[in-house]
Parts: sequence; C-alpha cells; structure tokens
Amino acid sequence: MALLSIILPSYNEEANIARTAVRLTGVLEGANIPFELLFVSDGSRDHTYEEIRKLSLKDPRIRGVEFSRNFGKEAAIFAGLHLAKGSCCVVMDCDLQHPPEVIPQMYDLWKQGYDIVEGVKSDRGQESGLHRFFANVFYGLMSRVMKMDMRDTSDFKLLDRKVMDVLTGLTERNTFFRALTFWAGFSSVSVAYQVQERTYGESKWSFWGLLKYAVSNTTSFTTAPLQMVTVAGIAFIVASVILGAQTLFNYFTHNAVEGFTTVILLLLIVGGLLMLSMGVIGHYIARIYEEIKGRPRYIIAKDTVKDTGKEGAAS
Repeated sequence: MALLSIILPSYNEEANIARTAVRLTGVLEGANIPFELLFVSDGSRDHTYEEIRKLSLKDPRIRGVEFSRNFGKEAAIFAGLHLAKGSCCVVMDCDLQHPPEVIPQMYDLWKQGYDIVEGVKSDRGQESGLHRFFANVFYGLMSRVMKMDMRDTSDFKLLDRKVMDVLTGLTERNTFFRALTFWAGFSSVSVAYQVQERTYGESKWSFWGLLKYAVSNTTSFTTAPLQMVTVAGIAFIVASVILGAQTLFNYFTHNAVEGFTTVILLLLIVGGLLMLSMGVIGHYIARIYEEIKGRPRYIIAKDTVKDTGKEGAAS
C-alpha cells in the first residue's frame, strides 16, 4: 500500500504530542495504512520539539522539525508538504480537534481516484457566537470569490502527490492553504466530521489573531477589498452629485440652511473613507513588497533526522 504522510503543524503543544502520536499510530496501524508522522514545531516556546525528538528516537516513522521562530501555521503546513515523502498526505491539527478516525475513510476515497478529500465540519464545536459570526462572514466572502462553498471547510484534508507538487511549486510567499486546494482544481470529494474538543492546553488563537489571519488570507488570495474601495468611491461620487444638486436648488430658492453640521459630517465621512481606502491600498503594497523581497516562507533550525541520525521509514 502507498505511504501516507500525516502533517501536523504544532505550536506550544508539548502536552499533546505523545497523545496525538499514540492515537494516530493506533488508528493507522489498525487500518493497515503505511504512514509517517511529520510534526512541524512552529517556533514553539515550550518543549514541543523535545517531545517530538523523544518519539522519533523510539519510532522511525515519526519525524519532526522546528522553525527558528514562529512563522505561522501556513508556513508550517507548506514545510510539511515539502518534507512529506508519501504518495498522499493528510494535514490536520496537532490538538486532535480533527478526529484521526476519519483518516482511513479519506485514504479509501483517495484509492478510489480522488485527488483531494476535503474535511467538512458538520459541527463547529463550542465556538463563541462572535467567532462563528466572523467565520461565516469571512468564508461567505471567500465562497463568492472562489465560486465554491468554503463555509464549513478546514485545513483537515487529504491531498494526492500531484496536488502537493502543485502547491509546493508556487512561488508566492503569502499563501492561504485552505483556499489554494480549491483553486488547484483536481477531482475532489468531501467527508463530514465533528470538531472535537481539546483535552489538553488551550487554543492559540485570540480574536485579534483570527482577525489578522482573516485579513491576511483575504488580501493574499483576492483583490475584493480593492474592488470594494472602487465601488465605495463610485457610490460617494453619485451621492455627492445628488447632494450638490440639492444644495444648489436650496440656494437658488433661498431655502439654504445655515450652519456647518452637514459640511462637518461630510468631511468626517469622506475623510474616514479616504483613510480606509489608503489603508487597504497600503496593505496590498506591503504584500507586494514582501513578495518582491523573496525571503523564504520559513527557516528550519532543528530536524530530528539530523539530531537522531535516524531516517524515517514506513510501516
């Protein structure tokens, strides 16, 4: 059977590493699937990498790398895609909120000829109402851009080797993995799963972190915010023509209202729109600047293959 690579981005997950490895090993061995576990420590500040290294000494199917600093989940995913040796891979969270028991079903669908198997949330778990609202707004926007339903998608998915090669061949530095699998095309199918609750640790995502993640991914994948600025500009031009005509009419009919309230409100609204527009444009210019510099997505500081001298092997 073909080798399956499990890519596990990890940030401050020392309490989950061993538990995750045991559970994944049990599920995959029970399904007779040859595998490798590839942990990517995203500049963790705890002993995440040390836990990975201990496991790699005991089991050659387990490999881990650690970044020189925190580069973000997207970088960790792409590092895993570059290092994976399998004929296909599964990307999943290290905290087991993505249930390993779904992986054999994904693997079977891949053997049937599907290149991408999307994990789709049937239940979002215990999310706050505010988090759920912003997630629906963000993925609703991305669904319109992609012309595909992304509202319940996640990073939990299986990719065929040719899809992995396409993604790792992209030269852009600012990526949105979840949307790129839709952009790549290929034959796909979805599998429903329920989001599991964490047993150890806590979510590394704050509200502002999620907001920054949403803004970054939106601007890295679509020009919709720039188009919205253009639409807002056109709307204000139309409104100014109408208001100007009304003002002239009132002036010539001697019904003009004294005072500066309207002028002040218009200045505040137009000034706010201009500053917001400049901010959006500036953000895109910053992204262009980052891409032109051509710096690597990540820097690997440690690798269990080099530290232990053991090359990973399939079961």
